[in-house]
Amino acid sequence: MNSLENPWYISELHILIRLLLAVLLGGLVGFEREQSNHAAGLRTNILVCLGSCLLMLLSMYGFAAFVDEPNVRVDPARLAAAVITGIGFLGAGTILFTGKSITGLTTAASLWVVSAIGLAVGAGFYFASAVATIMVLITLWAFNKLEKRYISAKKEYLLKVKAGDVSCTMRSLNALFAEKKIVLQKVLLEESERDGDDGQIMLQVYVTLPKSEALLTLLDQIKHLEGVRWVSSE
Repeated sequence: MNSLENPWYISELHILIRLLLAVLLGGLVGFEREQSNHAAGLRTNILVCLGSCLLMLLSMYGFAAFVDEPNVRVDPARLAAAVITGIGFLGAGTILFTGKSITGLTTAASLWVVSAIGLAVGAGFYFASAVATIMVLITLWAFNKLEKRYISAKKEYLLKVKAGDVSCTMRSLNALFAEKKIVLQKVLLEESERDGDDGQIMLQVYVTLPKSEALLTLLDQIKHLEGVRWVSSE
C-alpha cells in the first residue's frame, strides 16, 4: 500500500529523504550563523530542523495504526503546534541582555524559522521549505550587509572617565563630542573613595558614536583632555 492509496502511510525511503532534506536546509542556515560566530550555529540549527521534521513525521504518520479505531481522533497538527511553542524556550536562551542592549534576537528568530522549515519538510512541503530557506539566507546575509551599511550606523558605549575638575572636564568633553558629532546620552557622577585619589570624580558617560568614529581614537583624545586622569570603555 502506497501513500496515494493511504494518506496515513509513508515509505522508509520518503522518511529518509525528508530527514536528509531537513539536515541540509537546517545546515545551510546554521552555516551562515556559524560564520557570524553566533551562539546557535551549524549543529544547533541542524538539530532543530531535524527534530522538527521528525516530530512532524511522527504527528502525521506515527499513529496510523489507530486511525480506524472508533474512539480515536488523529490530529496531525497537534505535535507541530507543540514544536512551535517549545522552540521559544530554546530561542530565549540565545537572547542576552547586557544592561545596555539586547542581542541574540535574530538568532532566536532564525531558530524559530528553522523549526518551521523542519515541520514543512516533514509534512512534504518541499518547495515551500526550500524557498523559505533561500529567503532566510537572503535575510541573514544580504540584509545584514545592508543593515550594517545603511541602518546600524551608530553604536552606544559606556565611557568611564576619572577627573579632578568635573566642570572643566565636562566642558572639554562637550566640545569634543560636538566636534565629533557624538551624542551624549547620560552622565553619572561617582566620587572616588580610594586613598590617594584626592577627591577625584568618576564620570560614567553614555554616548552614541557614529559608525565612522573609532573608539580607540576617541579614548586617546579624551585621555589628553585637561583634568582627565584616565579613561576606559565598556
